[in-house]
Amino acid sequence: MSTEQTQNNHDMAEHKQLNSRLQECPIAIVGMASVFAESKNLAQFWDNIVESVNGIKDIPEDRWAIDDYYSADKKAADKTYCKRGGFLPEIDFDPMEFGLPPNILELTDITQLMSLVVARDVLNDAGISDESSYDRDKIGITLGVGGGQKQIGPLTSRLQGPVLDKVLKASGISEADRNMIIEKFKKAYIPWEENSFPGMLGNVIAGRIANRFNFGGTNCVVDAACAGSLAAIKMAVSDLLEYRSEMMISGGVCCDNSPFMYMSFSKTPAFTDGENIRPFDENSNGMMIGEGVAMIAMKRLEDAERDGDKIYSVIKGIGSSSDGRFKSIYAPRPSGQVKALKRAYADAGFEPLTCGLVEAHGTGTKAGDAAEFSGLRTLFSENNEQKQHIALGSVKSQVGHTKAAAGTAGLIKISLALHHKVLPATINVEQPNQNLDIENTPFYINNETRPWMPRADGIKRRAGVSSFGFGGTNFHIVLEEYKSKQTGRYRLNEVPQTIIISAQDKPALKECLSAWRTKLAVPADLQPYAFNALVTENPLLTPDTALARCGFVAKNAAQAVQAIEQILNQLSLDGSPAWSKPSGIYYRQSGIETDGKIVALFPGQGSQYVNMGRDLTCNFPSMLEMNALMDREFSEHGLRQLSAVTYPIPVFNAEERRAQEQSLRLTQYAQPAIGAFSVGLYKTFQQAGFKADFAAGHSFGELSALWAAGVVSDQDYMLLARSRGQAMAAPDDADFDAGTMIAVVGEPAKIAVDIQNIDDVSIANYNANNQVVVAGVTSQVLVAFAVLQAKGYKVVQLPVSAAFHTELVAHAQKPFADVIDSVEFKSPTIPVFANGTALAHANQADLIKNSLKKHILEAVHFSKKIENLYAAGGRVFIEFGPKNVLTRLVDNILQEKPDVTTIAVNANPKKSADLQLRLAAVEMAVLGVQLEEIDPYNALPRPTTAAKQSPLAMKLTGAAYVSDKTKKAFQDALNDGQTIAYKQPESSEKIIVKEV
Repeated sequence: MSTEQTQNNHDMAEHKQLNSRLQECPIAIVGMASVFAESKNLAQFWDNIVESVNGIKDIPEDRWAIDDYYSADKKAADKTYCKRGGFLPEIDFDPMEFGLPPNILELTDITQLMSLVVARDVLNDAGISDESSYDRDKIGITLGVGGGQKQIGPLTSRLQGPVLDKVLKASGISEADRNMIIEKFKKAYIPWEENSFPGMLGNVIAGRIANRFNFGGTNCVVDAACAGSLAAIKMAVSDLLEYRSEMMISGGVCCDNSPFMYMSFSKTPAFTDGENIRPFDENSNGMMIGEGVAMIAMKRLEDAERDGDKIYSVIKGIGSSSDGRFKSIYAPRPSGQVKALKRAYADAGFEPLTCGLVEAHGTGTKAGDAAEFSGLRTLFSENNEQKQHIALGSVKSQVGHTKAAAGTAGLIKISLALHHKVLPATINVEQPNQNLDIENTPFYINNETRPWMPRADGIKRRAGVSSFGFGGTNFHIVLEEYKSKQTGRYRLNEVPQTIIISAQDKPALKECLSAWRTKLAVPADLQPYAFNALVTENPLLTPDTALARCGFVAKNAAQAVQAIEQILNQLSLDGSPAWSKPSGIYYRQSGIETDGKIVALFPGQGSQYVNMGRDLTCNFPSMLEMNALMDREFSEHGLRQLSAVTYPIPVFNAEERRAQEQSLRLTQYAQPAIGAFSVGLYKTFQQAGFKADFAAGHSFGELSALWAAGVVSDQDYMLLARSRGQAMAAPDDADFDAGTMIAVVGEPAKIAVDIQNIDDVSIANYNANNQVVVAGVTSQVLVAFAVLQAKGYKVVQLPVSAAFHTELVAHAQKPFADVIDSVEFKSPTIPVFANGTALAHANQADLIKNSLKKHILEAVHFSKKIENLYAAGGRVFIEFGPKNVLTRLVDNILQEKPDVTTIAVNANPKKSADLQLRLAAVEMAVLGVQLEEIDPYNALPRPTTAAKQSPLAMKLTGAAYVSDKTKKAFQDALNDGQTIAYKQPESSEKIIVKEV
């Protein structure tokens, strides 16, 4: 047995004794806060992650001048070859809020100031405010802080006067001129005063927070280089497990993107010479650094549950290790990293393969990523034959390597991923590094934000985060979701808001719109509050159908103003009682007539597409729940989860994408996938109070329509949808021809005549006044295709796997009928119009069953059915499902009829499904369809009024704060007119430098 194997066995034996600590007392994360590149707070950080925002940019002017320190030549002395990174945006800071006299601000390192803001926010997020009665004596703080702070730079620079004096003296400068130059030089830097020493110390970052917020628990910082924040969190967890504190604040801080830091990584060298960070990518060649401050609030899970706290996730295991003796102090060692991984999962008490997401250290360096992946592969492949089932990523691709804060950046990312049930994207990965052979490992690079579906075995979602540091220190923390389902206002990422503005009549509406335009035209800092007021005061529901109203969707004040201006312009030009614009702006003089009934339409096979509604499924638990229910139906029958086909793992070439599309085209997947999406959409609108008067579907969609009318339960619908798809799939017989289908544009009666002499084909779908679908034996359909095309018809091959509604799918009739008999049917709550008869189904459950057993083989008379629905009073036709096939057919069928409106909830597969749903909701509300809040999960909008600040309030960035007085003093010194006259040295006296 090797030494390493012996060590691993020892590790496992050791942790069998120790791992009960976290297993018996899990730790809940009850609050989080952060500032990172392009994000001022936690919500913006998550929003940027979900939206794949790249926060990397060129060095801002307020940090340092690129021309002073940059050179593309990697070997240039005292130059950095990197000029990009992640930089903090402007943050509101009021020194009076934190009891800081203005005169000490420039003596206080920016990390201390920024950390006060983040500490305040994490306490607020955890429910601890100034008014809170929580015992502050039982709160402690540990933070990861790296090396020295930026304030050391200017303070040390002031001490270089003697060196400068020697240089100037050797250059022949007189003593008076030397003194003048040195004094000017010193004016560029902050002075040494009483507060200079504490202002530059790393430990005072935690100490100042404990002082300001009156903590009585542990207060210290940890330096484990880039693993510092996970080291600090490990220490904080120990405090909780030992019952020394009731709440611990922990995390990491680094605002040092100074020339010193750039020089350090340039001369290692570790930086990329490209524009972006590409972890695990074929073209990755280095890292970039970022600024960041991030903190979490933790409590023992039992205490958090007792106190009714919001819980983001639960810490289940922590592992740490050292690399031991190795080739260099900073070279990554896979076997050392494996120790930390192994210890973390032993601590948690479960197998690594149960994780669905790993947030890697992932710096983007070739050697570092390869070493890390080697370690991950080693551990996660043990007793695990599954391939590509664990998402792998790194938030450094978006915010840079934030050094001591890096571990907490990753931990917050995976905690929010667990909270939102979302697998977040890692950006800038265009082709995974082929040397990793990732296809043959448990991992895949997740470069798309995707829904995180529940596991088939019911195990909770789990994730791990790694962080490694110079000096061979390694940490890995394992998290688990707290709840498998989310309810209420939980979602942090910003989404578009649905807004309805109504008034008594058109003139009053114009006045109201003008007033809102004025209210929104405020300074940038106040715009979010004005926008939130707009959203809060103009909800979706407009109960009085007599009111004039307009509606739009906007994400911020600028978008709202743009929409309002378009509406006002249109109202001044157009006298029509109603209109809608392609940009998503709707207006009506009054709502629909009371006798205008609503028809819910559900599409059939052919409308499906890979990743349909992916963003919706990420944002709406109602959508995720229906997909999860269908997954469970598949799993319980020993089948692969359907979501793996609907929302497949990312692929990186066209051939693989075509294969994914082809998989979803298979009947056994296409029909239930469309079903899960359709019922998810309908459930979402049902929760907002939507009620249809009629339901109808096309082919498979008839099953969805029966579900919408309450004929079958959710679970039975999933069974029927899966069973229908499986039954209609072609038998496993190479010689069996399931047939195919073509769409033909033309007069149905004439088409019927033109194909009557072609054997084994027939009209399967009468879709519209000028469209049918011809189906039959594949070879004969090809004949029909040629014949019809030759006669001038427009003919399109349909992406289907069989000739539905013909005898070629007769093999499915009996199996599906048996499943129908096994399910309980109820009387419909609303009329459901059938495909075969074009009439409403009977009210008796047994008659509906008998009808449904036959519909697989019957032609679809959709055109006649829509005409009958119109005759029954249907005026508003709303399509719940992928694409807009049915609403376009309705437009064709009823084009001569008055007062018809069609709305497709997901009309365009190339556009955001989430945005389209909100636009559809606005259009319905403007029309007069009764809807309440369409999005009860959104934690936004934020408060409608800004907190009052003192006159001393200012803006801070990651740049060191320098007062106007200091800036002016240096500027005055540079422009005071004092110059020198060159003078040769009086003697050849040798100047000896004793100490610098």
